[in-house]
Amino acid sequence: MSKAIYIATTEPDSGKSIVSLGMMRLLLGRTARVGYFRPIIDTVEPGFIDHHIHAILTHFEVDMKPEDAYCFTRSEVVELKNQDRDDEIVSRIIHQFKAIEEQFDFLLVEGTDFSGEGSILEWDTNAVIAKNLGIPAIVIGSGSGKTIKEMVGTLVMAYDSFQDRDVEVLLMVANKVPEESKAETAAALKRKLPPGVLTGIIPFNPVLGSPSVKEIAEVLEAEVLFGHSFLNAQVGDFSVGAMQLRNYLTHLKKDGLVITPGDRADIILGALQANISANYPAISGIVLTGGLIPEESIIKLIEGLSDVVPILSVQGGTYSVTNQIGAIRPKLYAENTEKINISIEEFDNHVPTSELAKRLITFKPEGITPRMFQYNLLKQAKRVRKHIVLPEGTDERILKAAKKLIDAEAVRLTLLGEEDAIRSRITDLDLGLDLDRIKVINPSTSPFLDEYASALHELRKHKNVNLAMARDLMEDVSYFGTMMVYKGHADGMVSGAAHTTQHTIRPALQFIKTKPGVSVVSSVFFMCLPNRVTVFGDCAINPNPNAEELAEIAISSATTSEAFGIEPKIAMLSYSSGTSGAGEDVDRVRAATEIIKQKRPDLKVEGPIQYDAAVDIKVGRSKLPDSEVAGQASVFIFPDLNTGNNTYKAVQRETGALAIGPILQGLNKPVNDLSRGCTVEDIFNTVIITALQD
Repeated sequence: MSKAIYIATTEPDSGKSIVSLGMMRLLLGRTARVGYFRPIIDTVEPGFIDHHIHAILTHFEVDMKPEDAYCFTRSEVVELKNQDRDDEIVSRIIHQFKAIEEQFDFLLVEGTDFSGEGSILEWDTNAVIAKNLGIPAIVIGSGSGKTIKEMVGTLVMAYDSFQDRDVEVLLMVANKVPEESKAETAAALKRKLPPGVLTGIIPFNPVLGSPSVKEIAEVLEAEVLFGHSFLNAQVGDFSVGAMQLRNYLTHLKKDGLVITPGDRADIILGALQANISANYPAISGIVLTGGLIPEESIIKLIEGLSDVVPILSVQGGTYSVTNQIGAIRPKLYAENTEKINISIEEFDNHVPTSELAKRLITFKPEGITPRMFQYNLLKQAKRVRKHIVLPEGTDERILKAAKKLIDAEAVRLTLLGEEDAIRSRITDLDLGLDLDRIKVINPSTSPFLDEYASALHELRKHKNVNLAMARDLMEDVSYFGTMMVYKGHADGMVSGAAHTTQHTIRPALQFIKTKPGVSVVSSVFFMCLPNRVTVFGDCAINPNPNAEELAEIAISSATTSEAFGIEPKIAMLSYSSGTSGAGEDVDRVRAATEIIKQKRPDLKVEGPIQYDAAVDIKVGRSKLPDSEVAGQASVFIFPDLNTGNNTYKAVQRETGALAIGPILQGLNKPVNDLSRGCTVEDIFNTVIITALQD
C-alpha cells in the first residue's frame, strides 16, 4: 500500500488548495494519523510561517511543527540549481519525507505553486520529486481563461510528463471549469486519457476565487479602523466610489468591496447604510485611499453603529490601490473556515473519492530510484552499525570514505596499516578524521597475529601451508582482514582500491568459502540509472559460465536483489529472444533458464532474451507478448564476463549511471572488491552494502 500521495499542478493559481483540503479530509476519514509535507514553498520572511502550511496544520490539528512540514524555500532551490547541486535537493527532500513518514500512517505531499523565479522548471521538478519518493500523483489544471481544447491539452501533456518519469497518476482534476462546460470537459478528458485514469471536474466557484478582506489588508499594508471581527469576509467584487452617492448605490453588488478616498464621507456612510438595508446587497468592506481618515464627527457616527464591516485605511491613491486589489491571488488562511469548508465540499461533490481511496490502498510503486535506494541503504546500515574492516588504510580515497562513513554513523570501522603512517596521511589530506572513533591495526604487530596464523595453518595445511608460511601470509592486509571476518572480529571486509581483484578475494575463496548449496561465487553491480535501480551479473568474476553456473549466478543475483528491496524479474541475456535463435551460446542460456525454473519456480525469469526486449516495454511485448519479464526486467544476467563487464561500463559511461559494486555473492561472510579506479562514493556505497549482507 502507498503511504503517501503527491499533489501537483500545471500552472499558477490552479486552485490546488481544494484538492489538498479535500484529500486531508478524505484521508482522515480512513486513518487516524495523516501528516503533511511540502518539499518546496515560496520564500517567507524570517519569523513568518507559510500561510498554507499553517492553515492545513491548524484546521486539521496535525501534530507537526510548521518548520518541519517543508524542506526548501524557492530561493534556496534556485540557488542550489544555479550551483548544479540538483542531487542535493532531491536527497534532502527524501530524508525529510522519510523522517515525517515514520511518524504518520499516511502523508499528503503538496507540490510547488509555479510562482516566482524558476517557475519554468517546476513542472519537471514535481515529477522528479514524486518519482524519487516512489508515490503516486494527483495533477490539477485550471480552466480559467482557456477553451476546453486548451485545458484538456494542458492536462494530457502534464499526464504524459509524469508518466514519462514513471510516476503513476491516479487522478486528473480540471478545476475552475465553467458550469456549462463540465460535461464536455469530462468527455474530452475521457477520450484523451488512458482508460482507468480517474478524473474530477470542479466548476468555478467565485467564493473560492476571490480574496478575503484580511488578505487585501495584508497586501495593501492597511490600517484596520473598524470591523476586526469580520476580516475573513470574502470579497466577491470591488468598485470605486468616485461618483455621487445616488449614482454609486446602483453599482453595489453582493459582497462587494467599496474603494473610495478617505474624505468621501457621503460614500462611506451611504455604503454602511446600504449594507444594513434590505433594499441593497450586503458589502464585504470599505477601503479608504490616499491616507485620508474621516473627520472626527464621522468617526463618532460610525462608532455608534452596532455592526460595522471592515474599514481599511491605505496610503496609495485610488487608481493604484484598485489595480493592486485586482492583482491579488487568494490564499488559504486557517481562520477562514468558510472557504475551507466550501473547498472540501466542492472536492467531495466533484471527485470520485471512493474509487480514489481504493486506488491508494492497492497502489504499489514500480521500482526504486537511485536516491531512494541509497537513502534506504544508509538508513538500514545506521540501524545495524556493523563492523567493517578496510585493509588499505593509507589510501586517500579510503580515508575520505572513512570520514564520510563515520560522520554518517553508518558503520564501525577498522583500518589496517601502520598507525603513524595513517595519521600522517590524514594530516597531509587535512581530513579532520578522528582516529579515536576508528580502530587501527597493524597486522605485523597485532596481538592476534599468532592466533590468526595458527587458524590459517589449520585451514590450509592440507595445501602444504606450514605455520611460518601462514604467519607471513597473515602480515598481508588482505589475509589479515579476511581472517578478521572469518573469526567474527569484523562483520565484513572491503578492499581492492589498491589491490587486484585476485589479491582481494583469494583469501575469501580459500577459507571463508561458499554458503551451503552454493558452488559458484559470483558478482553483481547495482546499476543506479536515472529513474531506477537494476542488478547486473556477473560482470567481474566468472569468464565463461556453463548452463548450471549461469543458473546459479541468476538465482544468487535474485536473492541479492530481493535482499535490497528490488523485486527480481530476471532477464537471461543473449543475442536472440525466445525461440528465434539457435547455436551453442544461445542454447546455453536457454538451458540455464530451464534450470532456474526447475530449481526456483517462484522466480520470474525470461530467457534467452535480448537487452532491448528486456528493458523496452514495446519491444518486449512485440517479441515476447506473454512474458512477465520482457520490457520490465530488473535483474540482467549476462552470458559471459566479456559481455557483462563491457556492458556495465558502457551503460555507466553513456548514461551517467552510478555502478555500485562488484558485490560478491555466495560467500559465507561478506567480502567485497573495489575497482582500482573507484571513487570515494563507490567506496562509501560498497561499505554500506557490505554492512547489510548476510
